[in-house]
Amino acid sequence: MRYFFIEKSEREGSILSITGSDARHIKTVLRMKPGDKIGLFDGKGFEYEAKIVDLSPGRVQASLIRRFPSTAESPLKIIVAQAFLKEKKMDGLVRQLSELGIIKWIPFIAERSVPKPDKKQLLARTKRWEKIVKEALKQCKRGRIMKIGETVSFEEMLNLGQVCDLKVAFWEDELQPAHADLLGSGDQIDTVFALIGPEGGFTQKEIEKARDRGFTTVGLGPRILRAETATVAACVLLQYLFGDMSQKYLDKK
Repeated sequence: MRYFFIEKSEREGSILSITGSDARHIKTVLRMKPGDKIGLFDGKGFEYEAKIVDLSPGRVQASLIRRFPSTAESPLKIIVAQAFLKEKKMDGLVRQLSELGIIKWIPFIAERSVPKPDKKQLLARTKRWEKIVKEALKQCKRGRIMKIGETVSFEEMLNLGQVCDLKVAFWEDELQPAHADLLGSGDQIDTVFALIGPEGGFTQKEIEKARDRGFTTVGLGPRILRAETATVAACVLLQYLFGDMSQKYLDKK
């Protein structure tokens, strides 16, 4: 069954409306017909099964068959604070992190961030990232949209992490393996704030500031990883330790 994204405003009673590029794709590319079944995500944690009842230029209407909670969300809420990387790398990360179940992605400007876009550039990039997130949601059949946070400074970013159970700064110069530090916490971990640096890494001053604000610095092994590789590796590790890749989670299912 094909899956599509639907905005809350596009539902009226038992009739669901799909507009824009998805509607054109259904009608002209997939050549679907009235009576065909489709799957829908609302980005709020629910999925829908529906049957197409009408196709018109720019709009497809479907009748609701059933609505049910998504089962593809991790019990672990991971917020990733990512130092600005080069443009294409950021685009790729948005897609990958959405697939990995991250709930929020916060770009920030670090001392060694090479691109430092202005407000106009940030607005354009944010719109593009939001589009990528919706595309990723359809591909991985996820129930919730990963939120794109406002681009902030390093100091503002540190403040945003204070509400989380665990605050982790992944740093290439940290010799202590990540699993040893994280497993040693001994607490129930529901929310994690993961801090990852730019291509040139964090400065010593930035690391000291993060530690002063309660962040634990951890490493990702003996090899120097590309910044985008480190971000993906960190998120997989966190899901494995505390999220829906963990043995504890699988034992509950």
